[in-house]
Amino acid sequence: MVAAAPAPRMKSPDRWQIDPNPKRIDDLIPPGHPARLVWELVRELDLTPLYAQIKAVEGHAGRPAVDPRILVALWLYSTYEGIGKARELYRRCYDCDAYKWLRGGVDVNYHTLSDFRTQHPEWLKEQVVANVAALRAEGLASLDVLGQDGMRVRAWAGNDSFKREAKLQELLEEAEQKWERLQQEFEQETKPSPREQAAQERAARERIERLKQAQQEIQKVAKAREKRKKGDGDSARASTTDPEARRMKMGDGGTRPAYNIEFSTDLNSLVIMGFDVTNAGSDAGQMEPMVQKIEAEQAPLPEKAEYYVDGGFATKEDLTSMAQRGVTVYSPVKAVEKQQKQGKDPYAPRRGDSPEVAAWRQRMGTDEGRQKYKQRAKCEWSNAECRNRGLHQFVVRGLEKVKTVVLWYVLIHNLLRMVALRAKRTAAIA
Repeated sequence: MVAAAPAPRMKSPDRWQIDPNPKRIDDLIPPGHPARLVWELVRELDLTPLYAQIKAVEGHAGRPAVDPRILVALWLYSTYEGIGKARELYRRCYDCDAYKWLRGGVDVNYHTLSDFRTQHPEWLKEQVVANVAALRAEGLASLDVLGQDGMRVRAWAGNDSFKREAKLQELLEEAEQKWERLQQEFEQETKPSPREQAAQERAARERIERLKQAQQEIQKVAKAREKRKKGDGDSARASTTDPEARRMKMGDGGTRPAYNIEFSTDLNSLVIMGFDVTNAGSDAGQMEPMVQKIEAEQAPLPEKAEYYVDGGFATKEDLTSMAQRGVTVYSPVKAVEKQQKQGKDPYAPRRGDSPEVAAWRQRMGTDEGRQKYKQRAKCEWSNAECRNRGLHQFVVRGLEKVKTVVLWYVLIHNLLRMVALRAKRTAAIA
């Protein structure tokens, strides 16, 4: 008789036992972790306007609100890590140690996170302006040498959502008929629950609102197309899902729904001094509005300030107005090789040029002007940083919400630049 083989000895899971290595929340991440830095940066922000909006107060009924400091820190850190969706941020709040640490045991939900991201544009703008002002006061940034560059970021709208005027009217009539049918169904005995009814009404109402807005936007598009080419306005289209988005030519040569993000960067400190979001597919004419915005928020550009832009920005009107401010613009003259082949001097003044435009042509014709213009490439660093942090497509609709999302990118960019510039100054002193 063959003896039975001895039973194997092994370690099997026992999930009823207590975890032998419990951790405090503060031990989830090591000292020097970026999440700790973000938390310290948030502590320096003025959150008074956000606290003033909390309705739950001592001595009265009501559920306590989530501390706005937590929500600000979560969105700044998620922006730093390239997380642009509220649902992904919500998942990480319970799956990832850094987000657990920022949360500090306070429960958050998707709707709170999603709403908070776009609910406070004015507060975000105030923080960006205050941060830039502080950097200027410390001598870490200035308005002396600025560079402006634009980048197109994909909108949430799809290509197929763009419709002509007749189709928009047809869709609007269908949406209004659906609204009427819903109201009739809600009056019946077998009506849905209040929650389902509210959701259906909200979806139908928002659909009608977007279609009406699309009808308004298509008139703007038609007017702009007609201005460029007579009769071209008839081919105008607007999106039914994001009416303010426009089809733009992207960096890869394709055409997609997008928004145009403009950054004006201090070329010495690489701090974003001003930003704007437009739905214009061209950078032409965007220089003067940006300077006006910077001067309204910060201070007038100093005499003999330098402003660097690529050829797409340089319109005669902007070149003239900038020179009249005392600002020297460095921007390449267009079609230099073509003009030279035709035997023309591209840097010579032309008929109709203002004295300021003529001076710009002559300036860009010198070796000094062309050499100085090379530093314009530094302003693309701001774009690259935002791209690296996930700014490839917006998941919100509408120009105002898009601007609010970009403000989060500008704020975290400038806060981290502040840390780097202060550290560099400290090292230089030591």
